[in-house]
Amino acid sequence: MFENLCTLPLQADVFATALHPTEPLLTVGLASGHVETFRLPPSGASAEDEHDDDDDDELDADTSTLSDGRGAIDTVWKTRRHKGSCRCLAYGHDGRSLYSAGTDALVKHFDPMTGQVASKLAIPSTTTVPDAPTLLHVLNPQALLLATDSGALHIYDLRDGDGGGRAKTGRPAQTHFPHADYVSSVTPLPPSEESTSGFPKQWVSTGGTTLAVTDVRRGVLVRSEDQEDELLSSCFMPGMGPKKNRSNGVVAVGSGSGVLTLWDKGAWDDQQERIIVDAGIGGIGSGGATKGARKGGARGAAAGGESIDAIVRVPQDMGLGKKVVCGVGDGSLRVVDLVRREVDVSANLRHDDMEGVVSLAFDSANRLISAGGRTVKVWEELSELQGGSGDDDDDSGDDDDDDDDGEGKGGQSTKRAAQSDSDDDDSDDSDADGVAEMKRRAKRRKEVQNSRLGPMGAHGVLGFEGMD
Repeated sequence: MFENLCTLPLQADVFATALHPTEPLLTVGLASGHVETFRLPPSGASAEDEHDDDDDDELDADTSTLSDGRGAIDTVWKTRRHKGSCRCLAYGHDGRSLYSAGTDALVKHFDPMTGQVASKLAIPSTTTVPDAPTLLHVLNPQALLLATDSGALHIYDLRDGDGGGRAKTGRPAQTHFPHADYVSSVTPLPPSEESTSGFPKQWVSTGGTTLAVTDVRRGVLVRSEDQEDELLSSCFMPGMGPKKNRSNGVVAVGSGSGVLTLWDKGAWDDQQERIIVDAGIGGIGSGGATKGARKGGARGAAAGGESIDAIVRVPQDMGLGKKVVCGVGDGSLRVVDLVRREVDVSANLRHDDMEGVVSLAFDSANRLISAGGRTVKVWEELSELQGGSGDDDDDSGDDDDDDDDGEGKGGQSTKRAAQSDSDDDDSDDSDADGVAEMKRRAKRRKEVQNSRLGPMGAHGVLGFEGMD
């Protein structure tokens, strides 16, 4: 389904990524505190159009496609933005503003094209210890959401009168505590038909073992029951729902035990269905959905499969149906069909053999961007004319040594050649090592599962010895 076009090495572990809404710009936040913005080449179709209009026989490196081996990824700018690690990044709705937050308890607002800081604010803390951020999200042109380690969810007013996107004051306009633990994900809900602005004002959040819905005007509206499993990621899928209300929409939530749960919009007390994405046996799960498994051991425990740390909806205009891509803790990517309630076993994708996937997103050209460890990978839909299985042979590669002479200076561009994953001589050995490690992890999980769950399976299936 997807073909890996290139692997981008980074100088430190990536904590956060952000994509410009209309331009092929990728910004990464690293554990070293650095923030770097890359310009990706245009997609294959747009590059071919530019080539047709050009009298030159050869494409320029800045406009060639990644997949032809001649593409280049430009570093637009790079700087050390935070004294601690950079944990969060978010673009404004129009792409003219970019925000970052770090463990130095600062939020910085800057120009995405130059990296020049326009304003900054301190993250409030109720103790003498700084409250580090966990998530940034621009809900609409008026509201910036900031979640912290303490479980606080701050809302900043961005209406400053000049359209610059800076907070109206240095203090949050509102603060809520939707969860007892830190907020792990935020998914905006579509505006109602009565909305005059056309921008969302409500969002679903996950944190700890609960899901909550918050309104920017009225605060926390509802919290779910305790799901007895850590909820880590979420996304909204329109055009699905109960039989009598198919247009209602559902929220897909990734858990710490490898289960993807589906929630009908408006029915937030409890999950409606479960899809096993990772069954905890070192491979892709059966993809089966269980209905009505709600209480006690029937829900399962966190001793199941690998965690679903990131999730993104496949864009509707790609014509692939109602599918999501899940980033799993073992470094694999799983494509899940929400209509069929099953994992697409033909899409055998892997971001990394050792590191989990921390973020997933589609850019303005509908390319899938995965990040985790010290690498970012770019994936494109595999055309039927191209053929191939879409499998990815990982290339560990060496990190490029960055020249810091131009660090923090906007407009200075350095080129980094796109790294091909197709000629990896050591791929067989690394794959074998990865399978062996997954088997060892599966054995340990099974031992923990049997000791904790008794006759109940990790995903709520009651088994009896001697019976199929």
